Amino acid sequence: MINITIDGRPLSLEKPINLLEAAKLVDIEIPHLCYNECLSIFAGCRLCIVEIEGRNKIETSCSVLARDGMVIHTNTERLRTLRRDLLDLLISNHPTDCLTCDKVGCCDLQDLCYEYGVKNPSYIGAQTHFTIDDKNPIMIRDQDKCIKCGKCVRVCDEIQVTGTYEFVGRGFESTVTTAFDQPINKDICRMCGQCISMCPTGALQNKQLVGYRNWDLKKVRTTCPFCGTGCNFDLNVDVKNNKVVGVTPCEDAPINGTELCVKGRFHTDFISSEERLTTPLIRKDGELQPASWEEALSYTAKRMAEIKAEHGPDSFAALSSARCTNEDNYVLQKFMRAVIGTNSIDHCART
Repeated sequence: MINITIDGRPLSLEKPINLLEAAKLVDIEIPHLCYNECLSIFAGCRLCIVEIEGRNKIETSCSVLARDGMVIHTNTERLRTLRRDLLDLLISNHPTDCLTCDKVGCCDLQDLCYEYGVKNPSYIGAQTHFTIDDKNPIMIRDQDKCIKCGKCVRVCDEIQVTGTYEFVGRGFESTVTTAFDQPINKDICRMCGQCISMCPTGALQNKQLVGYRNWDLKKVRTTCPFCGTGCNFDLNVDVKNNKVVGVTPCEDAPINGTELCVKGRFHTDFISSEERLTTPLIRKDGELQPASWEEALSYTAKRMAEIKAEHGPDSFAALSSARCTNEDNYVLQKFMRAVIGTNSIDHCART
């Protein structure tokens, strides 16, 4: 066992883990912006610094593994002063348009500046300025708000294995961008949106949710209907209009965590599509006419019984939908096999 003490709280570990994760086990949250447990260690933001007794050097808790006998302090006045200076440096080269930024209320940088009392940048000098990339259908990329945490680079390389982003340039002019700084498009990107969910600021934003602030939306946990994996996410419902406007992943999802495919993350636009039928239609005299559910179901059952009696069960085929739940698709195949008596059923996801 590895026995350590964090802020006076004893902790026993069966295997070495980094100090940031160890602190979570005793309900101590160490500030960080570049760390994610699913990604490789970056230690770039330096906000997760801690003091370890017996060491003169300040250490980043995300990059140091627990060792037996360690005594760690996470919130001393010295650490708070250093974190305040680090946040001051970040905000000094960052737009201060929080009042109009769509990330307001759910921005990690904003939350930490509030916690540490960083209200106005005190370092005066040049600021970097980049052109906003809004040419692709799923995201807006504002590099002026990028804090170089590298999360988008690592999630794209290590989780999605796509390599759309990379650090480019040196020093003050460095940035995170694509090869040859080209706009993000389907030639170089899977449009999965993983980078959006990893970004701790407003540098990467979901286009579907632009124009909605955190308090404008109600989160409703649900399961993605597009395949059998069973991914969970939160539907974002516009409180004012009671309309689903987008999706955000949830870290505690047991199957997928924050990972979603392009369908799962961006499929909700079909819910309010003007092309979506809202009532059954029956063709009468060559034209589709609105009908009640009772009329439509009765008509369908009657015609299916007639066709089966005249032409046999294999005259039927069914195509199920990825926009239905697994349970609905199961019922359809059961209906086709057990009631109609045919195996002619397929699913659009297979193709």
